[in-house]
Amino acid sequence: MMTRNVFPLDPNRYDRHVIHAGDRQWAETNCYVDVWIELLHAWKFDPIAALPFTLSIDFEGDQWTFFKFPLSHLDDLYSLDVQELAIWHPLESHLEEQVGMGRPVLVELDSYFLPDTAGTSYQREHVKSTVAVIAMDVSKHSMGYFHGQGYYHLSGDDFDNILHRNGKPHPSVLPPYVEIVKRRTRPSPTGDALTQASLDRLREVLRRLPDTNPFEKFRPKFESDLTWLADRPIETFHQYSFATLRQFGACYELTTTYLRWLLQRGVTGLDPAIGLFESLSNGAKTMQFQLARALARKRPMNLAAVDQMAESWQVAMDDLKSRFLTSD
Repeated sequence: MMTRNVFPLDPNRYDRHVIHAGDRQWAETNCYVDVWIELLHAWKFDPIAALPFTLSIDFEGDQWTFFKFPLSHLDDLYSLDVQELAIWHPLESHLEEQVGMGRPVLVELDSYFLPDTAGTSYQREHVKSTVAVIAMDVSKHSMGYFHGQGYYHLSGDDFDNILHRNGKPHPSVLPPYVEIVKRRTRPSPTGDALTQASLDRLREVLRRLPDTNPFEKFRPKFESDLTWLADRPIETFHQYSFATLRQFGACYELTTTYLRWLLQRGVTGLDPAIGLFESLSNGAKTMQFQLARALARKRPMNLAAVDQMAESWQVAMDDLKSRFLTSD
């Protein structure tokens, strides 16, 4: 049987998107956003046009928003229809059929069997992560997928294990969450039309910002969390940092990428907001190191930086709202 694929890509020759190729504070964002960046890039779309959603993240009480591309924005900007797939056959059958129809499949898989995570999760720990499968060859036990910063292949035992081909999983192991991506026949906007469509999404997001400054909510919780984090193992620090500092740090770096994209397309007056969001992203990276040192030395942290972040967030959001929502 021939390999079924959505794009005929070679992992050794694949040119990742500039978001994953450049010198950035946060090389990766989160599994879902990273996958979509590369999937859109492979489709010759510009994923940066869909980044207005990064402005809307909030502090959720025990973590910052696990930010994702809104599916409606993917439809508006790229004419892509994303639907959940019910898993009632073996997963490999669904992957083979959907990929054969030219549809990427976004599926939660175990990083223990994803060779691109060598040095972190691969053959070390079982961690759920979203990949986009775009090539399947069951006869060769081979699968091509987007994950993290690029495009990869897995085969052999990894293929059999990640799809539970060596036997049914334990009844307590539930089917993964799976989405399929269908490309509509209508054309998607390009050029100036894409810029205007993206600005429409930006205005939509600015109308739905958090009601309360998220850094003002984060500060007291962060301060209280420091009391119990000091007694937890290093693994807990990494989990905590991923759910908090990395989420808003990586997210606001994408915000700066988006605002610079608008500058390149002729939208003026964005430099102050760019500087403020850049400071939020850089500050999260610095705070990550400070937190690690404070926990290791059992010393308190100076939280003045969080107060400054709250001020920066407010000034930046007020600036963008005054610039883009003046007609509301």
